[in-house]
Amino acid sequence: MELKASQRTTQQQLDTGMMPAVAYNKDHNVSFTLDRKEFDRAFRVQGRTGIFDIALEGGESFPALVKSVQMDKRRRIPIHVDFTLVTYGEPIEVSVPVHTSGKARGVVQGGLVDIVLHNLAIIAPGPRRIPSELVIDVTRLNIGDHVTAGQVTLPEGVKLNVDPDQLVVSVLAPRQSDAEAEAEETAAQVAGMVASGEISEEAAEAVLEGEVSLEAAKEEAHKDDAGAEETASEQ
Repeated sequence: MELKASQRTTQQQLDTGMMPAVAYNKDHNVSFTLDRKEFDRAFRVQGRTGIFDIALEGGESFPALVKSVQMDKRRRIPIHVDFTLVTYGEPIEVSVPVHTSGKARGVVQGGLVDIVLHNLAIIAPGPRRIPSELVIDVTRLNIGDHVTAGQVTLPEGVKLNVDPDQLVVSVLAPRQSDAEAEAEETAAQVAGMVASGEISEEAAEAVLEGEVSLEAAKEEAHKDDAGAEETASEQ
C-alpha cells in the first residue's frame, strides 16, 4: 500500500494534518511527514505485517514495515511513526498476530481459551512472504490442553524465531465462584478439625450438609467435652 510522504528536517514546522515519521535500517535513516488520516486508515488495514511503499516527493520510494506508532493518549490519534526499511527477497524478522478458530472442547466443558502469546516472532523469507496472522485451530483442545510455538503451523518458508516450547494457547479450567471457593475452604477446615478430634464425623457431615454452621458445631463439641470432664470429676 502506497503512502505519499514529504521529506522534512527536524526543525521544520509541520503543516496541519501532517505528522512526523522516520524509516531506518542499519545503513539508512530517512525523516519525512505523512498525512495523519491517510496513515491511520492504511494502518488499520495493513497493521504491522503489511508492506507500505513510502513515496517521497520527487520520485524516490522505498518499502517499509511499521515498527512502532506513538499515540496521543487523550485524543487517541497517531502522532509519530517509526518504520523499518526492508529489502525484497531478504529474510526479515517480524512478530505476527496470533488468533484462534473453532470452539474448544474445553469451552463446552466450561473452560476458557487463553491466548498466552498474542504475537509470535518469526523469520519470513522476504517482506512479501510475511503472513498477516497465524491461526490456531483449538477445536480438539480439552481443559488443561495447550499449544506451544513449535506446534503452530507456519506458511512454507517461514521459520520460528522463538523457543518452540513457548506456550501460545491454553484451555483453562472454569473459575470458581465465591460460594464454591468458600465451600472448598470450609470442607478443608472441617476435615482438619475431624482429623485433630476437635469435632466428630457426624458434626462434620452436618456442617457440610448445611444443617449447622461450623461455629455451632465447634461450640457443641466444646460443650460435650466440658460435660465429659465434669462427669469424670464427679466419679
